[in-house]
Amino acid sequence: MLTDGGLETTLIFDLGFDLPEFASFPLLESESGRKALLDYYRTYSRIAEDHGVGIVLETPTWRASADWGTVLGYDSEDLHRINTAAVDLLRQIRAEFEPGGTTVVISGNIGPRGDGYDPGDQMTVEEAESFHRAQIETFASAGADQITVLTMTYAEEAIGVARAAVSVDIPAIISFTVETDGCLPTSQPLGEAIEQVEAATSGSPLAYGINCAHPDHFTATLAAGGDWVERIGLVRANASRMSHEELDNAEELDAGNPVELGDLYADLRQLLPNLNVMGGCCGTDHTHIAEIGRAVIRAG
Repeated sequence: MLTDGGLETTLIFDLGFDLPEFASFPLLESESGRKALLDYYRTYSRIAEDHGVGIVLETPTWRASADWGTVLGYDSEDLHRINTAAVDLLRQIRAEFEPGGTTVVISGNIGPRGDGYDPGDQMTVEEAESFHRAQIETFASAGADQITVLTMTYAEEAIGVARAAVSVDIPAIISFTVETDGCLPTSQPLGEAIEQVEAATSGSPLAYGINCAHPDHFTATLAAGGDWVERIGLVRANASRMSHEELDNAEELDAGNPVELGDLYADLRQLLPNLNVMGGCCGTDHTHIAEIGRAVIRAG
């Protein structure tokens, strides 16, 4: 299956939206914002349709949790409403594309409590479970098929998310980000982080993912191997080879090379036997996802 690209970078750099705190969910509050989001998701759904594969669509809610909501003026009732509206938006896309044979999976998207590049003040597992439960409960009650937490920077928060998902009976994908050395921002090796979550949750996550890093940053780590590699089912790579620090300070979008990125995904399929959801992160748009689809299908 395919998934989408870098939603926030597309909205900012390509469509000219102002996203305070890098939050896209406030666009659900206006007709123009909803139209932009629907057009965005339709574009990716058409790519999946053209390639004859399904698509996982993530709600635009990476920042729609309690702390970020407070900064943006949203209380708990507002966040429940907006996370529900996000699922409803994707249900509209499903109604448009599934009759034609394209499977659409609706995934409630969760982001880290803090910064996506810096672990900052780290929570205990119990604190993380309590913090993320409200958003996960909303996604479950709204009818999302699963939840995906993107850009996890340390294992304890990931464990908390996984346990909260179990408590409300919704499948969860846990996706970590890595630095240019293939390790988490805490310097913990990726495989060790996945194994820590597996041990603490009795292997409850549906799968694990890697996002917000260029394939060059983690391919060697995957090639070194281990049983944990077989648990990776999602990759949403950056188009850019920049480090997180460089991306944070960049004033222009680095879109990399879509054809090259597609070919790198075909190589990743050889390292990741259970990789079945492929998309993009920072700097990627529909051109990158189309090339990923092309390269992977060509490779077989």
